[in-house]
Amino acid sequence: MLEKPNFYSVIIGTELLNGRRKDAHFAFINQQLLSRGWEQKASFVINDDTNLMENIFNLIKNDPNSVMFCFGGIGATPDDYTRVVAGKVFTSGAMEFHEEAKNRIINQFGEEAYPHRINMAYLPINAKLLKNVINNVAGFYLEDRFFFTPGFPSMSQAMVIEALDKLYLKSDIQKYRRVMTINASENDLINTMQKIPENIDLSSLPKILGDKRKVVISLAGYDKDEVEKYFGMFVDYCVEFEKEFIFEDVSLDKEKI
Repeated sequence: MLEKPNFYSVIIGTELLNGRRKDAHFAFINQQLLSRGWEQKASFVINDDTNLMENIFNLIKNDPNSVMFCFGGIGATPDDYTRVVAGKVFTSGAMEFHEEAKNRIINQFGEEAYPHRINMAYLPINAKLLKNVINNVAGFYLEDRFFFTPGFPSMSQAMVIEALDKLYLKSDIQKYRRVMTINASENDLINTMQKIPENIDLSSLPKILGDKRKVVISLAGYDKDEVEKYFGMFVDYCVEFEKEFIFEDVSLDKEKI
């Protein structure tokens, strides 16, 4: 397992972008990762465009610490391109009928496995299988890093859990976070923000409570001392310029924007 994996999700489906269906994948994968101490680095929602799919897969592949969960496009219809594009990107186009995947389809559908359903067993070489709890048509994964699941949440969610439980159960490295709310505008804090290095997660959330401008500042990183060092810069600013602050995020239910 990668020590510090960068998680990506790719959600494929023209029907999501044209409004015919609502996405359920992002919220699920995000919740599963966060509950295990992981975070997503990026998420993509794309239509059934093979060039776009290939470009995004290559982008993710080029990150040596990437772990990808892909949803959709592994069925038997003409617009299911994911298997072939995955083979092109991750196995240089080498594909094969996976015997176990093939047997599962035949056991599930019998004679109706032919002539089309059986093609769902045509996978990139060296693929490992993910169990489909609904109809036994497997998802698959490559290099213990790149996971491909159906577009149906009832099928894909169990596969995500299986993959995470098997290979990415829980992060052993937790981020340390400090949060404060400052009676100021974001503009007041830009000079301090610019001093924060890229390896520290910085978020700045402006709020208006009543007639007062406030900013919630959050810093997070793996090195506690480093986080405290840069968090202290915001405290120093508040002291120097007599800005009121508290070490917490103000309640969202009081927010008026």
